[in-house]
Amino acid sequence: MLILALDSSATASVALARLDGENPGSTATILAARESADTRSHAEVMSPFVAQVLDEAQVNGRNVDAILTGTGPGPFTGLRAGIVTARTLGFAWNKPVYGLMSLTALAERAFVQDFQGKAAQMTEILVASDARRREIYSAIFTVTENGYTIKTGPQVAPASESMPAPGSVSGQNTAGYRAYGYGAELYREQLEQSGAQISSELSQLHPNASDLVRAAARLGIKNLSTDTRALYLRDSDAKVPAAMLARQSQGASGEPVSSKG
Repeated sequence: MLILALDSSATASVALARLDGENPGSTATILAARESADTRSHAEVMSPFVAQVLDEAQVNGRNVDAILTGTGPGPFTGLRAGIVTARTLGFAWNKPVYGLMSLTALAERAFVQDFQGKAAQMTEILVASDARRREIYSAIFTVTENGYTIKTGPQVAPASESMPAPGSVSGQNTAGYRAYGYGAELYREQLEQSGAQISSELSQLHPNASDLVRAAARLGIKNLSTDTRALYLRDSDAKVPAAMLARQSQGASGEPVSSKG
C-alpha cells in the first residue's frame, strides 16, 4: 500500500512510502522524500514537496491509499501547516488520514540504529525536539531489541526537568539514559548534568516524515488513530483583545446579551 506522510512539527517534510502490509511489524520502503533545511518555512514548502515526491515516484495522488500526518508537539503555525495539508488532501482524494505523534519518528530512528536485533536489556530513552523558549518537547520510550512503546509524554519543559526521576529499569539505574534528537543536542550540558548520554550520531535529527512512516509501518497502519488533532502543549500566544471580547458579548443593539429567551 502507498502512504503519503507529512510532518511539520520541526522542519517541513514529506515522504511517499510503499508498505508491505497493514499489520504490526510491517516495513516501509521510501520511494521519494523531501525535507526543508530550516524550521520556519512550513506553509511555503508543504504543497510543493507533495507534488515533488509524487512526481519523482510517478504516482498520481489518487493512487495513494492513505495519508499520515505528524501531530506534534510543535509550534502552532508550523504544526498546523502539515496537518491541514494532510486533511485537505485526504478530503480531495477521499482517502483516510491518520495521525501519529511526531516524536515517535525520533524513537524509530534511535531504535533502528542502536537497538534493533541486538541482545539488549529493556531500557528507556528520551527523545527531544526544540520547543524554543529554552524548553524542549520530549517523550520517554521503553525499548527492547524487538520494539518500543511510549512510557511518558509528550511534555514541554526545560531540559533539566525532562529527565525521568531517579529509579531503575530492569535493574539498571536511570542515570545514563540515552537521549536523541536536536532538542537533546541543543541542551546537551543540562541533560548531561542530569545523567543523560547524548547520541552524537543523531544529535541533529528532527522528526521527519520518512522516519514517521517507518514507525507507522512498525506499529501497524490498521492500529493507527484517525485523530489528527494537533498536540499543542502550550496556550497560544495569540490572545483576543479585551475590547473585542467585550464587543462580542454585546447584542446588536449594544446592550449585553441576555441569557434568557
